[in-house]
Amino acid sequence: MAFSEYIAIGDSMSIDLYPALDLGETDVAVALERVVQAGAIAPVGAASLLHTNDVDRWPDFAGDDLVSRYPGITLTNLCVDGATIGDVFSEQMLELEESEAETLITVTVGGNDLLSAFSSHRRKPIMSSIVRDITQAYEYLVTELARLRPRAEILVTTVYDPSDGTGLMPGVFEDAGPLPLEHLDRLNDHIRDLAQRTPEVRLADVHRHFLGHGVTAPDAERWYWRRSLIEPSALGASEIRRVWTESLSFEPTSRRAAL
Repeated sequence: MAFSEYIAIGDSMSIDLYPALDLGETDVAVALERVVQAGAIAPVGAASLLHTNDVDRWPDFAGDDLVSRYPGITLTNLCVDGATIGDVFSEQMLELEESEAETLITVTVGGNDLLSAFSSHRRKPIMSSIVRDITQAYEYLVTELARLRPRAEILVTTVYDPSDGTGLMPGVFEDAGPLPLEHLDRLNDHIRDLAQRTPEVRLADVHRHFLGHGVTAPDAERWYWRRSLIEPSALGASEIRRVWTESLSFEPTSRRAAL
């Protein structure tokens, strides 16, 4: 498919803010307020890199971005920091027009839904019911994207685990003990299954790719922003882009995943 549009839907896994803060590539006001409207932010998030690679920082991806393969392709990044599936429906989907254009859509959402649910409902039966609702909403979201863009290829992205399977993340519900990762596993398994049984949907298994690069890894090998481990660092953004690139079945390269 020769894409003419690229649309990013979802949360902070796809935005520029935290990777740019990690690199010190924002205006001072942005660094102080962490508000994207406060000033300039370098286009170094996962969606930006997939569209247009920063060849100075990531020379191994030269020629592997969308603009190199589909000249003239546009980028519309609708992703918002902290977005839930409900936010995607109430805000981002309203900006997505129906079109027959050949479109690539990346979806990164679900992690904030789980964190929000756990902050209010820690009892297992309630959480299980909420996770069921989240998976149903996720599937409906993909159905709606396919309806609005019938000639789209939709790249669904599993939610990463900064705890590397331990359930422990500094600064995130530390008083509650290990996070119940079975709920994250359930959501990610649903995303994997959805991709397997839906022709227009592809899987980007960021969760699997990122394991071992969170709290259990030395600082130099972590792919999360040091000031908030639920956000991707600059390297993390590039690694999300790596998984997307490989999921799109671009021509094989000799690149080796960062260790």
